[in-house]
Amino acid sequence: MKQVFALFCTLFFIQFSIGQSILKDTVTRTALIKFNATKNSVSFTPEVPKLNQVAGAPKAFYTYFWEFGDGNYSKQEKPTHTYKNKGNYKTRLSVTNNYDDGKPPTTRPIEVSIIDDNFNTTQNENHQLLASFDGFRIQTNRDPVPEEEMQFVLSYGNEKEYPTGGKIYVFFNEKKYKSKNFELLDVRLYHNEREISDEIIAESTRYISKNELIQTTGVSTFLEENVTAIDTLHQNLPESVKKAKDYYHDFKLFDFDNLQSKEERNMFFTFKTTPEMLKDTSAVITIRSIYVPERGNDSHKIRTKEMEIVTSHDPNKMAVYDTRLNYRLVRFKRLKYKVQFQNDGEGPARLIKLNVDIPEMLDKSTLEVLDMYPKCPICPEEEVNYSCLDTIINKDQISFQFKNIYLPGTAQKGVYDKDSTKGFVKYSLKFGKDFHKQKSKSKTAIIFDKNDPIITNTSTSRFSPGISIGAKTGYNSFPDLKNSKSYFVGATISPYKSYKKYLQAEIMIASHDFDKFKSTISETGPIDSANGVKYDNTLLESEIDLAYQKLNIDVVPISFRYNFNGVIAAGVGTQISFDISNKQTGTISSNYFSFVNGRKGDPIEELNSVEKVDTSGAFSDIKYGVFSDITIGASRIGPSVGARYIYNFNEPHSQIHLYAIWKF
Repeated sequence: MKQVFALFCTLFFIQFSIGQSILKDTVTRTALIKFNATKNSVSFTPEVPKLNQVAGAPKAFYTYFWEFGDGNYSKQEKPTHTYKNKGNYKTRLSVTNNYDDGKPPTTRPIEVSIIDDNFNTTQNENHQLLASFDGFRIQTNRDPVPEEEMQFVLSYGNEKEYPTGGKIYVFFNEKKYKSKNFELLDVRLYHNEREISDEIIAESTRYISKNELIQTTGVSTFLEENVTAIDTLHQNLPESVKKAKDYYHDFKLFDFDNLQSKEERNMFFTFKTTPEMLKDTSAVITIRSIYVPERGNDSHKIRTKEMEIVTSHDPNKMAVYDTRLNYRLVRFKRLKYKVQFQNDGEGPARLIKLNVDIPEMLDKSTLEVLDMYPKCPICPEEEVNYSCLDTIINKDQISFQFKNIYLPGTAQKGVYDKDSTKGFVKYSLKFGKDFHKQKSKSKTAIIFDKNDPIITNTSTSRFSPGISIGAKTGYNSFPDLKNSKSYFVGATISPYKSYKKYLQAEIMIASHDFDKFKSTISETGPIDSANGVKYDNTLLESEIDLAYQKLNIDVVPISFRYNFNGVIAAGVGTQISFDISNKQTGTISSNYFSFVNGRKGDPIEELNSVEKVDTSGAFSDIKYGVFSDITIGASRIGPSVGARYIYNFNEPHSQIHLYAIWKF
């Protein structure tokens, strides 16, 4: 019995997942690097292909990231860079196509030869690492797109009055995603940093809950250039490293020396987003770094870079932090969103409206604004002349309105830093009291002053199927059997609290008692009796009178069910039933009579017989059937009652299955 139970438990649950796919751009576009060198000063110019404008989107444009091969970088379109020392420098260019429906152009690095030394480099671009970013900063050149490369820059500096040496950790691939986010393709170091491989960091393979806090202190990105939070020094390094190890699959650890006072350095990483991350489009993923300025001192800084997984590069977008939700736990958490925007106009925007569609399942009254740029206070009830963020709650929308602000436009004269034209709002909401297990979809209409709205992508959160175990008991009726009594208990398994359609499997153990009586009359002969008398023609009356006691296993390997509402549900499926115990008791009697000229005569006692039956066995009766049923009660979770008609392909054909079930 245990073996049979184990065998059929494997049939319990089948989950269908709907995959996504991207229509890949098969046209390869390339960008070329052109340069003009005057002694140690080199002017770079990109040659880029024509943009493929996305219909209905703002004007397409490129953004640029240059890596000069000496540890410096630029985001300008046509930078000029002075090399301090002679040598050969490999210059790289990464181009991002915004509002363009193709893939980013690929580039080949070029080598720049410098033949002189000790040139003055004070005219080179100053990224204000120490002054504006507390001496520690992480950036990317674009949001991650599945199967595309992304450049990651880690910048660190020395705020002390003396040279220092320390360590830098880089953690990536969050464990809350079963598939890894990134593949690390390349690391480029220019200041004798050394990767440490002999420090063993135990890796935990557990998957963590998405409810865990995503630490975002000190985030600064290309996308949020002016949003800089300065965190204080953390003191417990082992704890910070352990938390990061628990949160991420992978890490890199680097040692550095002789970082001079006020010196700034950059480390460069190339990541490729894995194709598996396509299913988490619009989700927010992170890379974290820990900077230990002085070796032997536990004081350290932490930065976490937030990125949205996208399918194309569009500065106006919406992201949700949790794309997979546990339905049992959502009442205890807030769903967090982020809306990002960019002013592509020829002048500054003074009023920006973000009209966000709010899913019905969320409670708009629980709105909490977590962060925003441009930085400004929440507007009071009365009209004011200063910059503020107003929140207007409508029936199915929340309108975030930046009032009396100044956000430059990308086409505005004198604006060279496109990152200064971007902003965002980050907010969270609680779930309502009564909501169904459906996808949560939201998008935003972004309006700059009186211009036409720009519609963002749709951000989607889905509920994990979860598992619901049900306890089931009831009665089986077999109309074609005599004195039939059948009681059963069992269990069901299905997705937790499904909204409409779902699959369910069941297993039950049932007792079944019934009687079988059969009487036949037939003409037979000739027959020789034990006394040597020959009977030429006789009449045989046979009777079979048996009582059956069975113990059955009934298995529903799969059934399709549909909830019409929270009370009524219906289902169809298949059932397999087999006996694990089958006991028969009773008699089989044969009575003979003389039969002459078609007339029944006297009994022939010497031929009569009575056979007693007392047998037992198993797996002697296997039935296959199909069924349909209906339930009334708490159809999604809790108690309900149901009636099921089962048609078995062998006798007895008809079976009525009445039951009560409680789903947990």
